[in-house]
Amino acid sequence: MKKESTATTRRGRRPGPNSTRQDVLDAARARFASDGFAGTTIRLVAADAGVDVAQVMQFYRSKDELFAAVMAIPGSALERFDALYEGPDEHLGERVVRAFLTAWEGIAEESDPLMATLRGAFVNDQARDQLRAFIESRLLAGTAERLGSDAGLRSGLAASLLVGLIVGRRVIGVPTLVAAQADELVSIIGPAIQKILVPEEERCAEQPAEAASGGRQGR
Repeated sequence: MKKESTATTRRGRRPGPNSTRQDVLDAARARFASDGFAGTTIRLVAADAGVDVAQVMQFYRSKDELFAAVMAIPGSALERFDALYEGPDEHLGERVVRAFLTAWEGIAEESDPLMATLRGAFVNDQARDQLRAFIESRLLAGTAERLGSDAGLRSGLAASLLVGLIVGRRVIGVPTLVAAQADELVSIIGPAIQKILVPEEERCAEQPAEAASGGRQGR
């Protein structure tokens, strides 16, 4: 009788299959973000979610399929990057750095899929393709119109610096990077990203014409 009671209690812990599926996805998202693709197993995800391995396999037939579901980036994170180019160019570098830091270090619902993708990109082709597509669609595409013929190179350089920052801070754990505040990083890296994304000739062209006329009047 005691065994029956225990079994009944266990079956009643979760309200239904939909919530159980979400529990598995949430557990997998956190596990892939912290341990990467190679370090995550179905057994670990099942334990984190409080379900049997068979239950996980019922929802997701393989680790690759589970990983694909985890890498779905929320619309709110995509919208943040879409808004990068709405402000003046003079603050573009700062906005880009803040967007990257917020995306990878903000609320778990947004940052965990991106961290899982970033960690997985080192060992998983699917994650590598996903990360590349995300960067190209959110950073490279947004600068194409304003940067001209070398837009791809400039955007790629900016993206490499920023991804490298996230890797050093969140994956490798370089102490000075981990200890740095977001505002400090923005103040140091922002000008460098600004110089890459807003070419010198464009910055010069944006200077007020009256500055030149004022110089002539003072002669």
